[in-house]
Amino acid sequence: MRPIKTIAAGIALAVGLGGAALAADKTKVGFIYVGPIGDGGYTYQHDQGRLAVEKHFGDKVETVYQESVPEGADAERAITQMALNGADLIFTTSFGFMDPTVAVAKKFPNVKFEHATGFKRADNLGTYSARFYEGRTVIGTIAGRMTKTNKIGYIGAYPIPEVIRGINAAFIAARKVNPDVEFNIVWAYTWFDPAKEADAAKALLEQGADVILQHTDSTAPSAAAEKAGNVITFGQASDMAEYKPRPRVSSIIDNWAPYYIERVQAVMDGTWKSDDTWSGIGAGMVEIGEITGVPDDVKKEAEGIRDQIAAGTLHPFTGPLNKQDGTPWLAAGETADDGTLLGMNFYVEGIKGELPK
Repeated sequence: MRPIKTIAAGIALAVGLGGAALAADKTKVGFIYVGPIGDGGYTYQHDQGRLAVEKHFGDKVETVYQESVPEGADAERAITQMALNGADLIFTTSFGFMDPTVAVAKKFPNVKFEHATGFKRADNLGTYSARFYEGRTVIGTIAGRMTKTNKIGYIGAYPIPEVIRGINAAFIAARKVNPDVEFNIVWAYTWFDPAKEADAAKALLEQGADVILQHTDSTAPSAAAEKAGNVITFGQASDMAEYKPRPRVSSIIDNWAPYYIERVQAVMDGTWKSDDTWSGIGAGMVEIGEITGVPDDVKKEAEGIRDQIAAGTLHPFTGPLNKQDGTPWLAAGETADDGTLLGMNFYVEGIKGELPK
């Protein structure tokens, strides 16, 4: 007969090994964020996607995240540490994380990486983004209809193709319904900095803007607009519903949850492959928030444009369109190809001011 202590030790060892096996069976998914999860905008929405992964897979997954990671060397260190800590799949969620993600992916060939809004791929590195510009076509229509001063302010983060596309799409849509519209653009050179974003909004208000659009991530512009009164804004990346029904009259919502769930499932199934995903309103990756505080005809028009884009019967960049200097770009009825949109480095005709280099 074996001693009781030996049997007990064996049971304890078995339980311990079983627990370790269960832990090892979990798929570990990491997220690197450029802003805080409480930004109320872009990072908040990515983190909602992470939480959706946890809810969908339950104890089959473990998720980890690091927030407010600066773009550059700090990002490479954060991604490296996440890989060293056993992540099976890592999502890096800002354009400036592109080169750091590429560098870390080379060092960890058995880890899967996905980079949001970038264009560099490898066997273990995929890319994904949303066609945010489709949403800006919808809100640009509302902006053009609602402005009384014909001055629309736009807060840009950085002069990269993603942001430039959004400015152009919103301007084209606004001009289509209001040929007298002017855009005043302020570059904040940040994705998330409430103080800078508030200052940019105040500068635009002083220039006479009564509509403010943004490609930055905090609710500070809406707060400034609310204080000013008689100014409308739009939620960026998330609904920013705390400012409904005004000044926020609609929003562009990034819905990452289905994509994250799909890609985690692929890792679990062993079917994950490097890919490039760029989806929009039709696929549900871009949603338009409830339209509030505008006349019924404006709401109906905006919803119609949303539905046409979803159905593929309306392309936001359809000619005739010229570049800012008057050079012909798209002939009547011609639509922009994805390659041009992905590398967009010019304003369309009618936008004043130089595009920063």
